[in-house]
Amino acid sequence: MKTSQQLIAEARAAVREVSVTDLAAYLNQHPEPRLIDVREPAEFSQGHIFGAINYPRGVLEMQLANHPAVAASGCAADVALEQLASAPLFLICRSGGRSALAAESLQRMGFTKVYSVAGGMQDWHAANFAIQTTESK
Repeated sequence: MKTSQQLIAEARAAVREVSVTDLAAYLNQHPEPRLIDVREPAEFSQGHIFGAINYPRGVLEMQLANHPAVAASGCAADVALEQLASAPLFLICRSGGRSALAAESLQRMGFTKVYSVAGGMQDWHAANFAIQTTESK
């Protein structure tokens, strides 16, 4: 039997992680980032990164077809998902555990450029990077 921490450690070893500093630099260069916050809606509404889309980890795989990049492509859903899978996609959560598990799952689905944000929103806050809340939209 494995603990959740063991599962997270295995996922972290199997996925690519980026720091919040790396993510911030990427966001400064790409106005339409593909950033998914896998926290629960209540966590997301308390503060998230500008442009992030909230798909909780429990429904992430089923919600990808609703991603704005998929809808905007004008292609069939399976073709649009393949396009989404081949572009950089960043996942963030509170501390980096759920995002690592989610990144591992997306890799199994065929995503080739998926990144988990190490340290998650905790490190984002510690770095004093900007956030928005549901009320500030």
